Amino acid sequence: MCRGTKPNKKIQDLRTIAQIDYHVDSGPKITKAKAKPMESLNLKQTHKPVKTYYQALQQFARLGVDHELAVRDAFADLLKACCQQFNWTLVLEKTVKLDHKRIQVDGELVRDDTLRHGFWEAKDSQDDLASEVKKKFAAGYPHDNILFQAPDRAILWQGGKQICDRDITKPQHLVETLKLFFEYRTPEIEQWEVAATEFGNRVRDLAGKLIDLIATEKKTNRKFIQAFQKFAEICREAINPNIAEAAIEEMLIQHLLTERIFRRIFDNPDFTRRNIIAVEIEKVINALTSKSFSRDHFLGNVDYFYRALESTAATIEDYSEKQHFLNTVYEKFFQGFAVKVADTHGIVYTPQPIVNFMVKSVEEILQREFGKSLSDKGVHILDPFVGTGNFIMRVMREIRKTALPHKYDHELHCNEVMLLPYYIASMNIEHEYLQATGSYKPFEGICMVDTFFDQKVQQLSLFTPENTARVKRQRQSPIFVVIGNPPYNAGQVNENDNNKNRKYEEVDGRVRETYSQDSQATLRNSLSDPYVKAIRWASDRIGDEGIVAFVSNNSFVTDISFDGMRKHLQKDFDVIYVVDLGGNVRKNPQLSGTTHNVFGIQVGVSINLLIRKGKSTQPAQIYYRRVDEFWRKEEKYEYLDKSSDCGKIDWQLIKPDRKYTWLREGLQDEFETFIPMGDKKIKSSHMEEGVIFNLFSRGVSTSRDAWAYNFNREELAENIKHTIANYNEQMVRWSQRSDSSVSLDNFVTSDDSQISWSGDLKDHLKRRIALQYNHDAVRLSIYRPFTCSFLYFDPHLNNRRYQFPSILPTPETEK
Repeated sequence: MCRGTKPNKKIQDLRTIAQIDYHVDSGPKITKAKAKPMESLNLKQTHKPVKTYYQALQQFARLGVDHELAVRDAFADLLKACCQQFNWTLVLEKTVKLDHKRIQVDGELVRDDTLRHGFWEAKDSQDDLASEVKKKFAAGYPHDNILFQAPDRAILWQGGKQICDRDITKPQHLVETLKLFFEYRTPEIEQWEVAATEFGNRVRDLAGKLIDLIATEKKTNRKFIQAFQKFAEICREAINPNIAEAAIEEMLIQHLLTERIFRRIFDNPDFTRRNIIAVEIEKVINALTSKSFSRDHFLGNVDYFYRALESTAATIEDYSEKQHFLNTVYEKFFQGFAVKVADTHGIVYTPQPIVNFMVKSVEEILQREFGKSLSDKGVHILDPFVGTGNFIMRVMREIRKTALPHKYDHELHCNEVMLLPYYIASMNIEHEYLQATGSYKPFEGICMVDTFFDQKVQQLSLFTPENTARVKRQRQSPIFVVIGNPPYNAGQVNENDNNKNRKYEEVDGRVRETYSQDSQATLRNSLSDPYVKAIRWASDRIGDEGIVAFVSNNSFVTDISFDGMRKHLQKDFDVIYVVDLGGNVRKNPQLSGTTHNVFGIQVGVSINLLIRKGKSTQPAQIYYRRVDEFWRKEEKYEYLDKSSDCGKIDWQLIKPDRKYTWLREGLQDEFETFIPMGDKKIKSSHMEEGVIFNLFSRGVSTSRDAWAYNFNREELAENIKHTIANYNEQMVRWSQRSDSSVSLDNFVTSDDSQISWSGDLKDHLKRRIALQYNHDAVRLSIYRPFTCSFLYFDPHLNNRRYQFPSILPTPETEK
């Protein structure tokens, strides 16, 4: 028999909560929240996983095999196939802490948000399943969503009640049982799903109200004005001398919206007094609330979210699992509250199998190449982009318990520039130390600082004297290992997004004078990617000996624009290991980011281990291993888990050609003997020998195709006149602005329906260049092969025209 369960009334109430839906033309509009639809298991008797399961049982029966371990594997494969539909994971032989007891279950189903969905216990046909269930419950096994299964029978318990007891030799009964098992949600998880779905819009609404409140208080609240100005000065010294006030306000909002999580979920009521950065921000918040503002009343609108979060977290007893859950909350917060921050900094949590493999590999390399260990004195370790602290915590687990106090006090270092992950990392690392040693000690190795900015920064007051002292100590430390996951965003696609990565004089200069200068590529924009800067920075930071271990975008391995970078990596290091995890959805549309990419993103990923053993004149030995392009991410995790470290991988030795091409499969050496179509050196020297074409060019790049191209000449003219009118209006406003401190990016109107900005157009505006419509600039163009269109061919409204003013200078030349 099987029984269903009634939906929780609290959940039904939550599903009717109104949320804000913003519309460009009509302004804010109140709509009813749509509940996330209940996910159902798509499984039928005729589906392959079901057929495969019964075929396996028949094969075991023919062989006379009926013991638990054999028949269990067949059902595990069926559960794994079902898990794939939800992007969940089946963890076999899992030890679980429940009610201060530890039990070992045959399987635990873990959701993609790291929450536990349910348990599975397998028995063989000889066992009395009902008796086995009683034994398990007597041993402390949970009564909520646990499936007891034998080849001929399944018993399902949910919500403290037996829901199902079926003969699963019949395929229909098996499918029905699995549907009940997979589609069930505990009240806590169902409440969390609904709250999380609504959280993004609600937080954006609250953030908008807080921005309005801050703007008001900055005019009338003298105490807040003084506190905010002092904090802004600290931020400009510590993070970025050009940081906008909007970014500072964002930090206050992040703190205000998240500090309850740390106090309640992690039972850390002293968090805002114990964390040196939180102390400074609380001063500003207290000044903000000094008049009529009440933070508890203000946050009442999202109290349901906090309660859902706290109720869900209360179901997790193991601290490490609670940490994983907090990482999920962290990602949801940034994706909902600060999409641009998430995009610019690459807010992606590093999967544990990748972290484990990298840390174990560093330990293996230290022992094999240097005769050292992570536990040894003198081996300073730095994570320059610590995020939530996962790498440092895993390093701590690798260090001997007797060596950990010294390493924790003196030789573990990390940086973070964003407030929320800084808070999380501080708390996670301190709790890791508490678990390992039994005593609490603040972690003084974490700095609130921008790693790239820090390299050449003067001795400034970086937030607090304590933080300044930490930064100075780290600068003076001889770093031997740099490990982590650097940001991955290469830059905004659209200038209207106003979401550019920050420029750094020193590290940008180092990239320019090395990787870029030695590149033969025409387009080198990819060298602006923060992960490229991170590798350049780390290469300079470790000194004559050391290891750089980064998981990053894998484009530098193959793309032509990275030839100069590959040249310097070969020169800067003695040994290079690259585990190419693939997953580039943009290059291979057959892939799915959520299914095949280890981070669930669009770009390919690789684990890179760079080893410097001293001053060497020989180019690096390069070892490469690529996993199957079509492996699911779970298969890639499993490969890393089985390999454990780089010493157990079957590597391919790479022999680069003289152009620093690493992967040469399919390339022919005689290609180098052909006469080139064109050559940049010959082109710049105006020679005419040795090439087929002396003059060559990219096509016109407008940065505003929707405005600058049109099949209709008259419509094109109207569009351009509209753009020019908006530009000139903004230029006049800029020249007459009263606040000279405001940045141009924050001043101009970024509305795609009015104008498309580009960096050069903003430069024209700064120089107060007025634009006029030119009828003769309307030219006939090949927009795409076999596609003729009119183009407004103008030096101000085309981002780049390259050589076309020389190739087709006038309308007559088109003929």
